[in-house]
Amino acid sequence: MRKFMSNLVASPMFSFYVTGMLFIILFGFGSVSFEGFFSPQVFLNLFIDNAPLIIVTVGITFTIISGGGGIDLSVGAVVSLTCMTLAVLMRDTSLSPYVCMPLVLLIGIAVGLINGFFITFFKLQPFIVTLGTMFLCRGLTAMLSRDSVGISNEEYGNLAFTSFEIGDCFISLGAAIALVMVVIATIVLRYTSFGRGVYAIGGNEQSARLMGLRVDRIRLSVYVISGFCAALGGITYSWIMLSGYTLHGLGMEMDAIASSVIGGTQLMGGVGFIPGTVLGVMIQGTILTIISFQGTLSAWWTKIVVGVLLCLFIVMQAVVTEHRNKLMNLKAESSNKKQKQKKTA
Repeated sequence: MRKFMSNLVASPMFSFYVTGMLFIILFGFGSVSFEGFFSPQVFLNLFIDNAPLIIVTVGITFTIISGGGGIDLSVGAVVSLTCMTLAVLMRDTSLSPYVCMPLVLLIGIAVGLINGFFITFFKLQPFIVTLGTMFLCRGLTAMLSRDSVGISNEEYGNLAFTSFEIGDCFISLGAAIALVMVVIATIVLRYTSFGRGVYAIGGNEQSARLMGLRVDRIRLSVYVISGFCAALGGITYSWIMLSGYTLHGLGMEMDAIASSVIGGTQLMGGVGFIPGTVLGVMIQGTILTIISFQGTLSAWWTKIVVGVLLCLFIVMQAVVTEHRNKLMNLKAESSNKKQKQKKTA
């Protein structure tokens, strides 16, 4: 039993198991404490309300797994720029929403290319580069309009209120897109050569280069994916807000990073699981839902609890990594002893 627990703690999936148990405990607490909490629609509302954050977190998880201090602080600003661009285009032009949406996705891809280019080919720190593009995108958003710009396009409004029935419950179009993105990202990371390359360069970049992997191309692609996800998250966010505003998406990058880490992604890179990041988002959503049902607590308690959880998970990651290294050293020592015994025999 002791050996089993030791191997479990050393497993890369250990953080995911802890996150899953934490979500079950929180949702169970809410179900016991509040009438009507334990229902399929309340569970689906976690996806509906947090669809933009789920999509953004998927993209930022790619950057963290890729290692090298990988992170993307520009995602919240890209969400804001996406919302504002959509609002201005539909206010000042006669373009169809189905033309405007691909255009704003190109904005996200362009921001991702800028981030990836400077990080990959100029060897600049991702924190500094993405901080710069964050200010750039916020500034561009303010140049389009400093005031809130409503989206009154009827066709776009119909998209915002589109939903799919699941028995007696429903799920929004944004939540459905978020779930599709989670499935695609999971398949890409686990079952494609590109995904294995992302894990490889996050684990050890020098070894990945010696293996012949195209490290620069993979790292550039990772930031393009993050930019695309940020723009797509911006579209789903605009379906919730139906407006563009300079403060849209403010702090979303921090929520995404926290969700990814709580979901089991290691900040050092090389370890991460997309379904775990979704659980990280849902934990935040569950805490906020409990506060809403309680009725007297401030929503800021969500930030406090998430901050505490983030610190605990970072400490846990350090302990797990140290334990894993000890096990590897013990196995190496045991292997060396066996080789020496064979030679002496």
